[in-house]
Amino acid sequence: MPEMQIYLVGGAVRDALLGLPIKDRDWVVVGASPDEMTALGFVPVGKDFPVFLHPHTHDEFALARTERKTAPGYRGFAIHAAPDVTLEEDLARRDITINSIATSASYTRDRGKIDVNIAIPPEEWHRAGALIDPFGGLQDLAAKVFRHVSPAFREDPVRILRVARLAARFADFTVAPDTLALMREMVDSGEVDHLVPERVWQELSTGLMEPQPSRMFAVLRNCGALRRLVPEVDRLWGVAQRADYHPEIDTGVHLMMVLDMCARLQTPLPVRFACLCHDLGKGTTPAGILPRHLGHEGRSAQLLRPLCERLRVPNDCRELADVMAREHGNIHRSSSLDAAALMRLLERCDALRKPARFADILLACECDARGRLGFHDASYPQRPRLLHVLAAAQSVATNEIAAKAIAAGVTGQEVGELIQRARVAAVQTTLQATEMT
Repeated sequence: MPEMQIYLVGGAVRDALLGLPIKDRDWVVVGASPDEMTALGFVPVGKDFPVFLHPHTHDEFALARTERKTAPGYRGFAIHAAPDVTLEEDLARRDITINSIATSASYTRDRGKIDVNIAIPPEEWHRAGALIDPFGGLQDLAAKVFRHVSPAFREDPVRILRVARLAARFADFTVAPDTLALMREMVDSGEVDHLVPERVWQELSTGLMEPQPSRMFAVLRNCGALRRLVPEVDRLWGVAQRADYHPEIDTGVHLMMVLDMCARLQTPLPVRFACLCHDLGKGTTPAGILPRHLGHEGRSAQLLRPLCERLRVPNDCRELADVMAREHGNIHRSSSLDAAALMRLLERCDALRKPARFADILLACECDARGRLGFHDASYPQRPRLLHVLAAAQSVATNEIAAKAIAAGVTGQEVGELIQRARVAAVQTTLQATEMT
């Protein structure tokens, strides 16, 4: 049996070479068996791949392996992991060249346990010749290019999503023309249709949280994958906006500006997903345009539901997106609403019960308003104004009102009406005070 060797690989090496902090360390182990790994205290995880967790650091250590395509989809692989699989064979199965660079690790064994470290510090890798790069990853890293390692790229449709997600993280990188052509072939062959919803959501949600989410959607559109995975969003390009309100004219272009504004304001995932879906109703469905009487907000809410079910979107993202789709127009116009109308808006948003979610809805609306040409640095007074309105409504002592009403013989719906009137009065007082200042 060959002597065990350990290498740091993938994104950890890539990020270190780019001067970025290493978040997750992935290691490849050559010349070891599963029994040897468990004897050293490693904990096996999963059933499909020979992956182990270090007992103390919890880093992932994978036995060097090769893969053979056996069926459509990203799960249709036969895995071969054995001590005789080489590092280069393992790197050959990886997606893009900048993720197929490795460096040696040093390790010590002590009483059946193992301690693993990088053999040479990252700043000395180049000088010491410590990098193993059989597929030109260093050259592509310098050229800022995403390039597939081999034609085997086509065997895993998740790789399309990974490249798109990385484009959102490294916005100054481009996809190599031959890689983009390969991605288009994968879409045309129906390979992406075999992706499971959970994996699509995992990659999309991660990409939404990157510094420039619009780049992810640009890559997915360029290879045709967006049309297959999220057609509701893909149909927004080419749909005209009101020229007096949206200088960029195109709904898809506006949407990308909104998502990048989300990143600029460092918003959480539910806000970014809500912004992604807020204008779905401006597009069309395969059967034609949804009923016009709903307004584009109502149509957006209708299209949102099947999208969320199909991708199995988490409830917090789904609920925020639903309110945003229905109410963002009313929130934008809220400066013209009187106290009673503002209270109705708060109630439709369930703001009194879920004030934190309402704050996120307002943040999403600000991203929508500022995601337009010439408005990136504009103020959005609706947000602080509505937060003040909510605070005024919350300040009403509802328990005292209810107790006094019950003592006076008032019950049921009338108690609710008294509370409502008190809240409207509180909001009115706040509005008057704001206007005076």
